[in-house]
Amino acid sequence: MRYLIDTAVLVDIATEDYVSNKVWSIVDDYENITYVSSESIKEFIHLVQNKRIIPKKNVSALNIFDFVENELGCTIKYVEKSHLQTLAKLDLVEKHNDPSDRLIIAQAITEKIPLISSDTKFPAYVKYGLDFISNR
Repeated sequence: MRYLIDTAVLVDIATEDYVSNKVWSIVDDYENITYVSSESIKEFIHLVQNKRIIPKKNVSALNIFDFVENELGCTIKYVEKSHLQTLAKLDLVEKHNDPSDRLIIAQAITEKIPLISSDTKFPAYVKYGLDFISNR
């Protein structure tokens, strides 16, 4: 099965914060293909450079690609025109207007990939076709 890990879960893994057993079992299952959005990579670099997060010792803004691809075994899913077209069709959800979150949600909807997140606002997008898995 394919899964998309959002920025919050990537940050949780990189900072050794809470990651549920369910999420770890998905990431660790070699039969699954796990993706991280290029948008999440961009957000991660921004958070590290602005000292909003402090990742574990072997993770940095410079080696985030290596960490995601080699240590986590994930594939980076780059933003495509079709993802942006889906984003353009999404209505704004009350109290949630984060453009990066919405783009990652649009990727998951377009690709028909379950999205794993810790964000409590993401279930509001289920009505648009989002398959949501909570990390909480």
